[in-house]
Amino acid sequence: MSTLRDLAEEHTALRPADIDHLHRIAGDWQLLSDLSFADLLLWVPVDGDGTFLCVAQVRPTTAPTAYLDDQVGRIVGGAEVAHLEVAYRQGRIWREGDPVWYGDVPARHEAIPVRLRTGDGEAGEVIAVVGRDTNLSTARTPSQLELNYLTTADDLAQMIADGTFPPPRHPGETTSAPRVGDGLVRLDANGKVTYASPNAQSAYRRLGYASHLVGEDLAKLHRRLAGDPLEGTDAGNAVLAALRGEAPPRREVDARGATMLTRALPLMPAGVPIGALVLVRDITEVRRRDRALITKDATIREIHHRVKNNLQTVAALLRLQARRVSMPEARIALEESVRRVASIALVHETLSMSSDEAVEFDGIVDRVASAATEVAATEVTVGMRRRGSFGVLPAEIATSLVMILNELLLNAVEHGFPPADEEAATPSPADAPRPEAALAAPRPEAAVAVPRPEVVVSAHRARKQLHVTVSDNGRGLPEQFDAERGGNLGLQIVRALVTGELRGTIELRNGADGGTEAAIVVPLARGTTDRLTGRAGPP
Repeated sequence: MSTLRDLAEEHTALRPADIDHLHRIAGDWQLLSDLSFADLLLWVPVDGDGTFLCVAQVRPTTAPTAYLDDQVGRIVGGAEVAHLEVAYRQGRIWREGDPVWYGDVPARHEAIPVRLRTGDGEAGEVIAVVGRDTNLSTARTPSQLELNYLTTADDLAQMIADGTFPPPRHPGETTSAPRVGDGLVRLDANGKVTYASPNAQSAYRRLGYASHLVGEDLAKLHRRLAGDPLEGTDAGNAVLAALRGEAPPRREVDARGATMLTRALPLMPAGVPIGALVLVRDITEVRRRDRALITKDATIREIHHRVKNNLQTVAALLRLQARRVSMPEARIALEESVRRVASIALVHETLSMSSDEAVEFDGIVDRVASAATEVAATEVTVGMRRRGSFGVLPAEIATSLVMILNELLLNAVEHGFPPADEEAATPSPADAPRPEAALAAPRPEAAVAVPRPEVVVSAHRARKQLHVTVSDNGRGLPEQFDAERGGNLGLQIVRALVTGELRGTIELRNGADGGTEAAIVVPLARGTTDRLTGRAGPP
């Protein structure tokens, strides 16, 4: 299904600013639909020939819908849209006419012109029409709640026709807000409560106010609940500023261990301030769960921090032992263990600074690659480069993957690019000259330049899998190398982690242009794939 913008751009001549205003209305009109007990359909004119296109629709949560079928994308004309034509041409709200039938459902039509105010604050021309269609099949007793809902809905409808609804959004303002059924308070022009729904009354009771709200000055009431009895304090000023539209309308009120979310909406039909609408919702349990999650997250981060410290202590002990060992083979083994422990500690260090059990892996790869070039036992200077992005990875994948990359990078640097004397002692076959040998041997000025020794780590995602390749432009694998069983302890660790911990696959092979490639495919868990984000492109 096409979006509002797609439909408007394809079928109308509306300007981008007009379409943006229609988006803002569609983002806030659930409030009007619920207050009206009616479906709202956003109609835009097509070609100026009396034909209208429906680009958005919302159904009420407070009443049965008038349309079982989706109306978005429908183009209609003639007598069926006569009420829309009147509202569009005359720029007024249309409420005349008899009920119409949609199958077995009787409905009442209304049409509200949509204006976008000009830069100087004047009401502009009509750019669209909101159809307000009410299902009349359910008989209603006009209760006080329903009458207040409908009165407020009429005020908001007039504000749409004036171009003042929805109000401008303040910087940093969130889009979440209480719904009509959560609790509604109606204020007069002096800021006093003229009506409070039962749910709104209950929400204030949780804050410690047991009396009836009608007749109360809401700003002063919020001061008392917040423990600020004096005029001009923050609690009262915040309410007054929101009611005047000078501050973000969404506020939280805390009192006696309870929390209430409020949204204030000034009512100014025809530009005359007549009061305000305040929606309220008791979010005490939501905030309690939020605080529990914050505490849990802090505890998990502290655990990762302590694990990192412990791993660094283990690495320090191994490093100290390596200095005291006289056997070169034992010293090398201990130093390799130090690097492996340090790479795991790097993941836990990143997790200790994250609010989630996931890490941005690109930075970790860059640090591991840099360390590999610094500690590798080789005389050749090898460059490191990352291509693509790993994105965000869950901890259970990141911990194993960082060890795998650490081993592969060290292997590529230490074994792919031998020292110059070793390369000279091992002549290459005539049909396969090695770049490293040419680099080590003296050559004339006109000789072909040898590529700089380099290791590249590539990553991309496809079909819920992470594809990683570590490639170098070195001397490649030995002729008798067994990809399944050959290799040192590091490669054995790599195979065990890839196939066991990550349940993936690994292939070691010679590159098409020389050198060695290690291709790894790691499946991403179904439950975590959707929240993983990867940013393609060079680092």
